[in-house]
Amino acid sequence: MHNLTSDLALALKVADAADAVSLPGFNARSFTVERKADKSEVTEIDRATETAITNILREERPEHSVFGEEHGIVGPSDAKFQWVIDPIDGTSNFVRGVPVWASLIALVENNIPVLGVVSAPALQMRWWAHLDGGAFYNSQPIRVSNIETLAQASLSITATRSWDKTGATASLAKLQNDVSRVRGYGDFWQHMLVAQGVVDIAIDNIGLAPYDIAALVPIVQEAGGKFSDRFGAQDWRANSLITSNNLLHDATLAYLPK
Repeated sequence: MHNLTSDLALALKVADAADAVSLPGFNARSFTVERKADKSEVTEIDRATETAITNILREERPEHSVFGEEHGIVGPSDAKFQWVIDPIDGTSNFVRGVPVWASLIALVENNIPVLGVVSAPALQMRWWAHLDGGAFYNSQPIRVSNIETLAQASLSITATRSWDKTGATASLAKLQNDVSRVRGYGDFWQHMLVAQGVVDIAIDNIGLAPYDIAALVPIVQEAGGKFSDRFGAQDWRANSLITSNNLLHDATLAYLPK
C-alpha cells in the first residue's frame, strides 16, 4: 500500500502556504469579489490561494493531478493520485468577515479520498487524517461521540432553500424537534465538529461539489464517524453530505425523503 506519511507532510506544508495567502487577504479586507456562472462568490484571494497550493503540488508531485475549484484539473488526466482542492471553503463568510472558512486539501487514490487536511487559519484550527493513521485536531487525536439516541444528540444543519426544493422541509423540522440541540455551524466546520465528538450529526445543504467533500471524508472516517449523501450512498462526488458519529446515521437518514 502507498505510504501516506510523506503525502501528509506535503499536505500540511501546502496548508501553511495556503494560510500565508488567505489569512492576510482576509485581514486586509481589500479584495475584489465577483460572481461566477453559478452565482457563487469568488475573490482574488480564492484564486491566489489555489495557485499557491497547485504550484507546490505540481512541483513536489508532478505525476499527480490537481483538481481545484477555481482552475479545474491541472496535470496528467490519467493520474492514479489526484489532489482535490477547495482554496477557500466558506467564501461567503470570508467576504463578510466571518472567520469560519478554510482551505480543504484532499488526496484521492483511485477515486477514494485517502488523506484530508482542513486548515482554518482565522480560527487557528486545523484538522487532518490519512487512511489508517487516525484523525487529529491541532495535533491532538480526535474521536466521534458515543451518543446513541437522537433525543440526546446535537445537530448542526444548513437548512437552505435547496432542501425546500426536495420537499424535505417538514421532515427536517421534525428532526430538529426530535434532537436535543440544533445549531448551524455551516460548511466544513460542522463536519469537523462531528469528527471531534462535540457535535453528533451534521447535515449540509444540497448543491455541494467534490472539492467541498473530499478532504472531510478521511477525517470523519478516521475519527470513527460515517459520511453519506442524503440517500445514504458513500459518494464524495455527490451533491449532498451528511456526517455523523455512525451510531445515529441510519436514524437521521430515515427522516429524509428518498
